[in-house]
Amino acid sequence: MTTDLTEGKPSRKLFWFSLPLLLSVAFQQLYQMADSMIVGRFAATPEAGELALAAVGASYPITQLFVAVATGVNIGTSVLVSQLFGAKRFLRMKTAISTALLTTTVIALVLTLTGALGTDAMMAALQTPDNIFADGSLYLRVYVFGLLFLFLYNVCTGIFNAMGDSRTPLFLLILSSVANVALDLLFVARFRWGVAGVAWATFIAQGGAGVLALILLLRRTRSFDTNGHFLLFSPDMLRRLTNYAVPSIAQQSFVSVGNVVIQFYVNMCGATVIAGFSAATKVNMFALTCCMSFASGLSSYVAQNIGARKLDRIGPGLKAGAAFSIGLALVFTAVYLPFAEQLVGLFIPAGSASGVTAVGRQFLFIVVPFYIIVCIKFVCDSVLRGAGAMRPFMVTTFSDLILRVGFTIVLFAPFREAGIWASWPLGWFLGSGLSVLFYKKGTWKKNLPAL
Repeated sequence: MTTDLTEGKPSRKLFWFSLPLLLSVAFQQLYQMADSMIVGRFAATPEAGELALAAVGASYPITQLFVAVATGVNIGTSVLVSQLFGAKRFLRMKTAISTALLTTTVIALVLTLTGALGTDAMMAALQTPDNIFADGSLYLRVYVFGLLFLFLYNVCTGIFNAMGDSRTPLFLLILSSVANVALDLLFVARFRWGVAGVAWATFIAQGGAGVLALILLLRRTRSFDTNGHFLLFSPDMLRRLTNYAVPSIAQQSFVSVGNVVIQFYVNMCGATVIAGFSAATKVNMFALTCCMSFASGLSSYVAQNIGARKLDRIGPGLKAGAAFSIGLALVFTAVYLPFAEQLVGLFIPAGSASGVTAVGRQFLFIVVPFYIIVCIKFVCDSVLRGAGAMRPFMVTTFSDLILRVGFTIVLFAPFREAGIWASWPLGWFLGSGLSVLFYKKGTWKKNLPAL
């Protein structure tokens, strides 16, 4: 099931490799959206449903901090393994995989301990309202105990994608998504566990996916015929992994910290705005992660071709990735703008205050028209990331987020939540400009790694 992305027509190879990635992120976002839909709609009263939705939404920026570290490790591992796979250095690739798995386990256990001890403090630091504090803290505490599974799943699927296998991650996501929704309905709709039910459903589904991903990966690596024994742990591979992963972790964590700051201001607007923002964010992230799937495929494509030293294939790959991503963005724009109120309403219990829907609709109307801009950033960043040019990749993301946080702080006083929403497109413009500039300058071609 592995795919050599260094041969064949770039647009065709990239499309068929990225299609399972698109379906994977769609399923992932759908089951995350199902959490909010079910917890909001199966509450005893509309008011209770609104508070439950707000509680899950209030803890979201903190969970994203942990996801940021897992994603950073995923990106770092994927870049290294893709380059070794493209160069056909399979013995060193096995060593890189083993080193990544051991390192990931240690990081996950440390973060689990840290998160378990600091749950209430983190929720309090976000100025979480008293009426949703207990449920938000409960959701976060259960989530933290599943971090090992989250990390294993992320690093394993990153390795599968690096080897050109985007189908196995799709299978795992479909399985975990169906299990998560089924458990949501059982725990929340049937047993009436509320926010706790959503948390435990995520824990169990994520745990099963993480364990199965590890088993399948170990079987896959044994299938590569190598003349010699690989090292279980290599300081040299750890150093190379660190060179790719640490900037990715820093970038992802910085984004999450920025989102925490933004959530702080959202929380100051009260439970109605929190609930509306939570619903709209789910809808928004579904579109963005789907558009990003072609950029993720492009990153593996670039890394394999960098490993094979086929730099002439990078440009055609970027053009194809941009066409696919922007085309999908136009589809989402055409659907989201006329149906914004209905989409947000999927998360809101019947009879709930109309202000929640109005908040979500306002967010989407301000952000959605600029999806094309952020798609340009996605594909240019993927070339930088796939080539291992992590410094310019970090600069583009940091500038986007610094502006987003800065505009949130400046615009909050005169415009309240509308000022927060406006910070998204304002940040995207500068970040996209820098991404295009770094690509055009050929920064990604400099200091190609020795394999």
